[in-house]
Amino acid sequence: MAEALTEAAKGVGQTSPNPTVGAVVVRDGRIIGRGYHTWVRKSHAEIEALSQAGADTRGSTIYVTLEPCSHTGRTGPCADALIAAGVSRVVVAMQDPNPLVSGQGFEKLRNAGITVDIDMDATSAAEKLNQPFVHFMRTGLPLVTLKAALTLDGKIAAPEDNSGWITSEKAREHVQSLRHASDAILTGIGTLLADDCLLTDRSGEPRSRPLLRMVVDSQLRTPLDSQMVRSASGDVAVVTTSAAADDRRIALENRGIRVLTFDGPGGRTDFPSIVEWLAEHKYQSLMIEAGSKVNWTALESGIVDKIYFYYAPKILGGLQSLPVAGGAGRLRRVDAMVFRDVSVHTISPDEFAVEAWLIK
Repeated sequence: MAEALTEAAKGVGQTSPNPTVGAVVVRDGRIIGRGYHTWVRKSHAEIEALSQAGADTRGSTIYVTLEPCSHTGRTGPCADALIAAGVSRVVVAMQDPNPLVSGQGFEKLRNAGITVDIDMDATSAAEKLNQPFVHFMRTGLPLVTLKAALTLDGKIAAPEDNSGWITSEKAREHVQSLRHASDAILTGIGTLLADDCLLTDRSGEPRSRPLLRMVVDSQLRTPLDSQMVRSASGDVAVVTTSAAADDRRIALENRGIRVLTFDGPGGRTDFPSIVEWLAEHKYQSLMIEAGSKVNWTALESGIVDKIYFYYAPKILGGLQSLPVAGGAGRLRRVDAMVFRDVSVHTISPDEFAVEAWLIK
């Protein structure tokens, strides 16, 4: 199963809106076939592994990170292929949360006389590989991660000169792995104006579809000569309100930018509508890389599911340096947002990242 999980990891960023899946075929204690799924290649992991195994599949055992599918989508049912190949045992890391499958693959295999076992020791690792997919199937909404680079005292920007970086190059490289695993990324107009950011996936790894870059801009102040606009190729969306000027909307649309209008409280953009739109278009994950105000608005709106905070061994101090989440904040300590399943990841000898899920 560890080998199957390794295979599955090869498909990260290449399968959306499908899950990442890995499989290995074993006969007489020897691996005779391996496979993992990618959107471009279409074939599911089980089919890739069976194809590599060739004629030796009868009586074999296949280890798969996700329940074999039992329905016809872009390809035929993997459960049927396993039956036809004469596999005698299927070991799976987790049941598929997709209601089109969810136990039906197991049932079809067992009805054909194939032994099906669930490797509970591997379930957690398999779910982690497919966090966006699992979350999307269970909630109908994309997994939203708030990412930030902070000093030890929780600051993300100084009051005057903000040249340079808070975190190291190694930490910034690690961020690219998060971007690569995301379907969409969002920032605010303040960050765009200050940094002229691109927000691209610079991991160098192949993707199943372009990373959708989004800017929250209630007045459509996005510069037409910004890197974001100039580099747009059907992969940039600006989210605004009905108060924005029509001529600015037209100018952006003429440059291939998708302009979305979602009115929220106080004349601001409605964040829940952004997430719902992403769900409708089958974007299963969104990463927020923004400034203090947008971070707080996202948290307060309830769309954030988890955080990924990179901490550098620095302190800015002062009352004017911006905190990771500004805005009104919570006025009472008892009303503080609470997180669960906190994990600490070592990034470099002097840097770490905190990953945690928001309790809603």
